[in-house]
Amino acid sequence: MHQYIPNTTDDQRHMLETLGVKTFEELLALIPDAVRFQGELPLEPGVSELEHKSDVMNLSRGSASSSSHISFMGAGSYDHYIPQIVDVLVSRSEFYTAYTPYQAEVSQGTLQAMFEYQSMICELTGMSVANASLYDGASALAEACLLAVRHTQRNRILIAETVNPVYRQVAETYGQALDIAYESLPASGRLTDRSNLDGMDLTDVAAVVVQTPNFFGLLEDIDGIKTAIGSADTLFITVNNPMSLALIKSPGELGADIAVGEGQVLGAHQSYGGPYLGFMAVTEALTRKIPGRIVGETVDNSGRRAFVMVLRTREQDIRRERATSNICTNQGLIALTACIYMAALGKQGLRRVAELSTQKAHYLAEAIGRIPGYSVASDTPFFNEFVVECPLPAKEVIQKAGSEGFLAGVAVDEYFPGHPGELLIAVTEKRTRKEMDALVHFLTTIA
Repeated sequence: MHQYIPNTTDDQRHMLETLGVKTFEELLALIPDAVRFQGELPLEPGVSELEHKSDVMNLSRGSASSSSHISFMGAGSYDHYIPQIVDVLVSRSEFYTAYTPYQAEVSQGTLQAMFEYQSMICELTGMSVANASLYDGASALAEACLLAVRHTQRNRILIAETVNPVYRQVAETYGQALDIAYESLPASGRLTDRSNLDGMDLTDVAAVVVQTPNFFGLLEDIDGIKTAIGSADTLFITVNNPMSLALIKSPGELGADIAVGEGQVLGAHQSYGGPYLGFMAVTEALTRKIPGRIVGETVDNSGRRAFVMVLRTREQDIRRERATSNICTNQGLIALTACIYMAALGKQGLRRVAELSTQKAHYLAEAIGRIPGYSVASDTPFFNEFVVECPLPAKEVIQKAGSEGFLAGVAVDEYFPGHPGELLIAVTEKRTRKEMDALVHFLTTIA
């Protein structure tokens, strides 16, 4: 077997001597020959950087992305425009290489970024406290459910069928070892049927979870569901698209106890699924139960503005039995991305993006609805996403569209088996009338 250190340097020789061996082979002597690889590794000869880059570029040309195709895909990840200033600032080395501040007070820049992010999330959600932050929307929901169980000392969670099924799977996985019982709230017409809560005994229910806009893009009756929950000390968790909150009532206004969601729409690239950002905001009463980190603003002994880590509740920072979460990474770079994006657009900019996404989605829905053989699956108000009933399987539509330069949407059947003809289409401010009309024309050719 070839040695891994063919030319031993003085430093390497010193390291081996410190370990009490003379060669690297001697270091490996304890590993039985039967389990050691013998001979040459089956690797092709090395190539130059120029050749390698050319190979990678050729491979990438065979992949469809929002750069090569016109994207109407959604279901939790959306093709919004990201101003250049976002990528320029988050690429600065002091941000790009920063990690969780263990000696927090010497990391004033990182702490300020977290504080500003929290403040913006609180303003967007209408909640009292936000953390900084969680892995993604799915883990944020899972952590919210754990919070509800800890706070109420109950182990039943009622979760609407219209919540993103990937989020539901992650939450249920988190709950397996803790004996948390997840029960579905049935849907009627792709909306949560609130009548199932009427008269239900909720005294052993930790939380009710509803997503709005839901997986199908529809706006749920949050007011009605909150009223149906009543005053049973059951927490109300809402899953939200933060972009929609620039246009519709906030979770805080609607009486939510915990608001969570995916922050990818706030300036993060889709990047084939991550890294993304989970946000969580809670009422003041739940502050000390929240997972992750909370940064506060104060003054130092010279009266200057300063930032401090006021709460950090993971198991590495406090006694294990008191930890609220074992999440280690706070996605700080993506939280900073969201912070820069929201600051760059401002309130009016965010609202304009939300308005354009909604208006364009309704334009496209109406146009598709006029094509013989197609129909919009619901007349319920929606934000920027809607389901279309197609005259042929949605997967076939997607496949045909790909060859014509479209990412036509997401097949609902992938998540809810038994709905082969349903196509979930998302529209953002990036889509032009020309692009939408081109998709409509394409759909008419395969009807």
